[in-house]
Amino acid sequence: MSPNHTASNWAAGAGPYAPGPGPGPGPRGGKNGLARAAMVLGIIGLSTSIGVIGGLLGVIGLVLGLIALKTTKRTGAGRGMSITGVVTSSVAIVVSVLVAVFFVWYANETQECYQPDSFQQYKQCVHQQLTGN
Repeated sequence: MSPNHTASNWAAGAGPYAPGPGPGPGPRGGKNGLARAAMVLGIIGLSTSIGVIGGLLGVIGLVLGLIALKTTKRTGAGRGMSITGVVTSSVAIVVSVLVAVFFVWYANETQECYQPDSFQQYKQCVHQQLTGN
């Protein structure tokens, strides 16, 4: 045992593996709240992009992500989150637009079927409208 490591020092928590002064992990870089918000909105927008809300969240996430990307050039913090927010928000917008286009197309193709007497009649009408039979 070295003279610096006595039993009383070890009892006080100054053992050979105790953290001490010197180089170690420094403070983390500054946080970028806009990047985090863009990433969260992008992920939520993507997961809800089948509805209209996903596209709206995607637009907000895209704007925040682009602003956060400009901020990261200055500060260097949050670049990955900014890129994640921009990408997921963009995909959420595209999926929402495709879903909306599909619903408009479907409603146009099956508009004669909206007054059925039963669900079975509705299914038959939709099948006839979509297949052309």
